[in-house]
Amino acid sequence: MKALSIRQPWAWLIVRPDLTGEARSAAIAAGVLKDIENRSWPTKFRGRVLVHASKSMTRAEYEDAQDPLWSRGGPTIELPPFDQLQRGGIVGAVTITACIAPADRISKWHVDGAYGFRLVDARPVPFVECKGALQFFDVPPDVAAQLRQMHELGAIA
Repeated sequence: MKALSIRQPWAWLIVRPDLTGEARSAAIAAGVLKDIENRSWPTKFRGRVLVHASKSMTRAEYEDAQDPLWSRGGPTIELPPFDQLQRGGIVGAVTITACIAPADRISKWHVDGAYGFRLVDARPVPFVECKGALQFFDVPPDVAAQLRQMHELGAIA
């Protein structure tokens, strides 16, 4: 299983574990879920990938995420408190459908000068501790086994 490390609170904004049912559908329609992952490098990868929340997050990164996001328009999103964001493990899964060139911005979440990985069908999963890595990486067999077991038990859709 492939995973991609994403710093918090950006990983939370992709998977949005606080939204379920109709609220989740409405949020997707309103563009409240982060639908682009910004990177300095392009990818040809397409398909399902696990969302790994990086272990590190500074207070400055957390505060920076609050200001520019909300100034891009749309509804205000209240982030969980700094110390409640899960870090250092798998928090969700998403499908990457495209890699958008820096000049072809398609979303308020696409930052100037970055490649944008187009994200669809984001789903939170119960937290599973896992060491991250740069670029796409294979999760260790024990983490993959835990996730498969959760899926089989119905904890993951």
